[in-house]
Amino acid sequence: MDALRSLVAILRLGGLARAAERIGRSPSAVSQQMRKLELQLGEPLFRKQGRRVVLTEAGDRVHAYARRILELNDAAVHAVRGAAVDGVVRFGLPGDFAESWLPAALGQFRKAYPAVRVDVLVEPNRLLLERLDRGELDLVLAMNQGGRADAEQLATLPMTWIGPAGTGEVVRPAAVLDLALYQPPCFFRQAGTAALDRAGIAWRPAFVTASLHSLWAGVAAGLGITVRTGADLPPTLMRLGERHGLPALPGVDLCLHAAPGSPSAALAHLRRSVMEQARTHLGHAGRNSH
Repeated sequence: MDALRSLVAILRLGGLARAAERIGRSPSAVSQQMRKLELQLGEPLFRKQGRRVVLTEAGDRVHAYARRILELNDAAVHAVRGAAVDGVVRFGLPGDFAESWLPAALGQFRKAYPAVRVDVLVEPNRLLLERLDRGELDLVLAMNQGGRADAEQLATLPMTWIGPAGTGEVVRPAAVLDLALYQPPCFFRQAGTAALDRAGIAWRPAFVTASLHSLWAGVAAGLGITVRTGADLPPTLMRLGERHGLPALPGVDLCLHAAPGSPSAALAHLRRSVMEQARTHLGHAGRNSH
């Protein structure tokens, strides 16, 4: 089972070294797993294709079965363990992830742990952490709060400029750049406007909102470009960057924050599930370019 899990990780992450890092083994140990698996099957699983290593026909067949076997194995484990875990967990997350991979991950968690009730609150990062500090939430997913003592980093996401799909020229000589922005305080707003100031690009807040839905709508309507992570963008929008005349932006840390004290079994399981799902879905985010 461990060898199959390593095989799936190699294909998902695009390389043996990345898979080894993710599953907590050395590259030589994972390589040995693959050689042992090949001996057991009597067929090579990988072949050279130029500088790349790709699956053989046998490897492709084994990979397809491996995913199904692991899903069934994990479902069996969760079915047994999940029935013994109960309680309530109050979980807060920003709107950036409320309509993408995270709701599906929470749905999977609920099936695995049917006796655990998860109360979800979607609010801006700052308000979520204020609620955590007041004891109103048990677990918070937040961005740009890596300096807190309770921060457990999941990924570093690149900030990116975002405009309507099909955007061409953005920065024009002697023109003022229209921006769609969150109301202050907002670290995306601060990072974007600071980058424009350093580049000597004039800007104005043409569309200001407190809602992610309305922010996306304003950008899609051409009222201004904005700055976010670029994760799970609506199809009406696109990433912009240096080719559009826009300055580079920093990255932003995505962290989990748990309430102080010994976590309940329900909180510990939810925390682990969110961490695994985040690293699976956002594992390549830090390597994406604008």
